[in-house]
Amino acid sequence: MTETLVQCSKLTRVYRLDGQKVTALRGVVLCIPEGVFAAVTGRSGSGKTTLLNLIGGLDRPTSGEVYLAGRSLGALSERELTEMRRQQIGLVFQSFALLPTLSTFDNVALPLRIAAVSGQERDAKVERCLDLVGIKEWSDHRPYELSGGQQQRVAVARALAHDPRLILADEPTGELDSATGRDILALFRSLVAERGVTVVVAS
Repeated sequence: MTETLVQCSKLTRVYRLDGQKVTALRGVVLCIPEGVFAAVTGRSGSGKTTLLNLIGGLDRPTSGEVYLAGRSLGALSERELTEMRRQQIGLVFQSFALLPTLSTFDNVALPLRIAAVSGQERDAKVERCLDLVGIKEWSDHRPYELSGGQQQRVAVARALAHDPRLILADEPTGELDSATGRDILALFRSLVAERGVTVVVAS
């Protein structure tokens, strides 16, 4: 039986904007099994990014609860949430979020350096991830020397570097042409099929 990796129970998020209450999510109930490719679709402003932020522990709900592998995120401190993300979640953004002064290799290695992974193990993990996303030959290049599709592959490699169970990708093809966007989505599907990673994409 497939384990439920992500569970959202009656999830609501209300913001205050200029003195007004804005409800981004209202009573969301969601279960995502482990090892699937799931898409959250909807028009702009429908709460997709808010949902991903709550699942990733980047924000906290106004009411309701998020569980990751049965563990309540609401019961975790900020330090525990940070550690959980570092160990179990990979994040991919529409804007790539690469550091312009670092090479492809060093961008992917950065989260491993932060996690104090030793040099030899870190280098092996980075090379494996770069090879996995088909960008290994550009390991010495800076982001500005890469196409949009190549930069997004670097971002995916960085998200994979610490072997997460879950990848959250917020509009990962938004800055790409349609053909390159299809390639990135195909890459995510191959990661699910070949590595058993759970991928949740907002689109």
